[in-house]
Amino acid sequence: MSLRRRSTIQRPPPQRVRINNNIKAPEVRLIAEDGQQVGVMNIKDALAHAAKSNLDLVEVAPQANPPVCRIMDYGKYKYQQSKKQQEARRRQTTIQVKEVKVRPKIEEHDMNFKLKNIRRFLADRDKVKVTMIFRGREMAHQDRGYMILKQMAESLSDVGTVEQEPRHEGRTLFMIVAPK
Repeated sequence: MSLRRRSTIQRPPPQRVRINNNIKAPEVRLIAEDGQQVGVMNIKDALAHAAKSNLDLVEVAPQANPPVCRIMDYGKYKYQQSKKQQEARRRQTTIQVKEVKVRPKIEEHDMNFKLKNIRRFLADRDKVKVTMIFRGREMAHQDRGYMILKQMAESLSDVGTVEQEPRHEGRTLFMIVAPK
């Protein structure tokens, strides 16, 4: 029995936040430290507002026209953003794809053993890729492979659903089963 783990985590690239003199727009929409909208103004005036209250001018929405800037403590903002990301990562569930390999000449006991492992993986909320490998003259009996995978899918119907029907690729036949 061969089992493989596949990672599914993909992280977006980090976004750079412009602050104070790094803001390139000539005009910005300013939001005060208390959340009140001050309005659209020149970047120099916005920087003067921020300097008057001993805080930073942070560009919070650079894609807006004009960009939205807020007067706030940048260190505190950066800390809050990292806490939000940490919380999101903690709540994120990673679904792994486990792989179970079978052959077209599989016997009854071996089939039950593989099904027991697949049930365990599905109970752990992992997806399972069932792969059937054909060697040599076994390629002439691909119908037997489809029949075995269909039989496996029927016996797993109480704990999982077939996410991808049996598909042929080269000398392998595979299907993906997801937990219910």
